[in-house]
Amino acid sequence: MRTADPYVKSVLSLKGDPTLGHAIFQINCAGCHGWEADGRVGPSLQGVSKHKSPYGLIHQVISGETPPMPKFQPNPQAMADLLSYLETL
Repeated sequence: MRTADPYVKSVLSLKGDPTLGHAIFQINCAGCHGWEADGRVGPSLQGVSKHKSPYGLIHQVISGETPPMPKFQPNPQAMADLLSYLETL
């Protein structure tokens, strides 16, 4: 993914709220990744921000390149919130 991508630039320019990000995670991601991101159908996301850059995390969420994970592109603020939550894991 190119860091010049307008969506990525927009997301990274915003300050995310991990509390809101947790709510977004519960609604959209917990069904596969587990209520506390500890893995179910999808892998555990504990420590994911230590393995993937913010660019990599955004790409993973929005690309749809790793089935069965669906393509999901929240608005930039929601993505910033989700990123900030993932960084707490």
